[in-house]
Amino acid sequence: MRQPESDGNLAISSDPADAAKRRRRRRRGGRGRSGATAVHDAPQPVAVREPLLFPLPATPGLFCDNPAIERAIAEAGWQQPTPIQERTLPVLRRGGDLVGQAQTGSGKTGAFGIPIMEKLDPELHVVQALVVVPTRELAEQVTTELNRLAKYTGLKALAVYGGVGYERQLQGFNRGDQIVVGTPGRIIDHLERGALSFSDVRMVVLDEADRMLDMGFQPDVERILRRTPRERQTALFSATIPVEIHDLIYKHLRDPEWVRIEMEIPTVDTVRQVYYEVAERDKFDGLLELLEMNDWPSVLIFRHTQRGVDRIEGLLRRKRYSVAAIHGGMTQAMRQASLNLFASGKVRILIATNVASRGLDIPDVSHVVNYDMPEDLDTYVHRVGRTARMGKQGTAVTFVGEGDLDMFDQLQRRLKDQLLPERLALYG
Repeated sequence: MRQPESDGNLAISSDPADAAKRRRRRRRGGRGRSGATAVHDAPQPVAVREPLLFPLPATPGLFCDNPAIERAIAEAGWQQPTPIQERTLPVLRRGGDLVGQAQTGSGKTGAFGIPIMEKLDPELHVVQALVVVPTRELAEQVTTELNRLAKYTGLKALAVYGGVGYERQLQGFNRGDQIVVGTPGRIIDHLERGALSFSDVRMVVLDEADRMLDMGFQPDVERILRRTPRERQTALFSATIPVEIHDLIYKHLRDPEWVRIEMEIPTVDTVRQVYYEVAERDKFDGLLELLEMNDWPSVLIFRHTQRGVDRIEGLLRRKRYSVAAIHGGMTQAMRQASLNLFASGKVRILIATNVASRGLDIPDVSHVVNYDMPEDLDTYVHRVGRTARMGKQGTAVTFVGEGDLDMFDQLQRRLKDQLLPERLALYG
């Protein structure tokens, strides 16, 4: 074995591997006394804060005082609380029950999501909050938003809905996910199987309650609420507040505070808004007159109830009209089939309840007919907004019956000269 050459003071190996080690040591500042001197002489590294890759809220603590939640909010790019958030956050933080009326896209998930994150214990691996929603799609959407808020808190939201296997949902329960976001049917399924317990639930949110009731979920929702602690905090959010929701509120919420975010009346130059005064018994004849006298390409007719939708559908079919219907009593597959027929032009008339049509993509509607007077201004705006999309022309027709005068007065006060009177030929 060849010995290393020496200069009389230090043995230096000629092995390439040893040379590589020496180079690494020099880059690190050497070793022993020489290394210590090199480190001492070298300039000390300066701590550099990494630049933020997301905007901070306009005012620190504007949404939340919890740094973990505030960090997630900053990453989401939220700058200012929305109106529904401004008015509901204080109520939910102090523990009060709440009824919030606001449209989809108003920031509702943040309005209840932030207080949920503030109230739950990340060290407690049991279900502590429940969010009940009408559809699988909404369950996934809300879960995604809540997990975004929970990113740095140690909390976890789990989506629970039917039409998929149980394994992933059971894994979430066993993992101790603290927030369940689910549809009524699958939630009850897990409860009956003994896989899910709500004994530690502190907060319950009913989101898009009008859609849930329209889809026939009221008995299921009440059954779920009865399985939660009586001392829970409850928040209900809905775009509209029909009579059926009042019953739910009075039975299951404790002296709730009501928050209503009024929609702005859209000024749509491409929508012609007209009304016809017509007796209740003459409404169907009035509808037939309009359909027969006008070559309307696509007509969306709104009714209050599922039974009302089915009745008009049957009457129009007898008159040989191509028609489809959509309401909460139909399965998702049936609703989608009706929507496809209408969107493809195979039928030109679609009859719907308010809530069944919300969130659906119906791009080309030339005429909207309010066969039943909208319950409130928000519902009117929602209905009218189904026509004249993407700059196209559209017409909104409203029937005003003898029982509709109070609501019609409200519409006239808000719409002013946008709502024009017309007369049916059946009255001469």
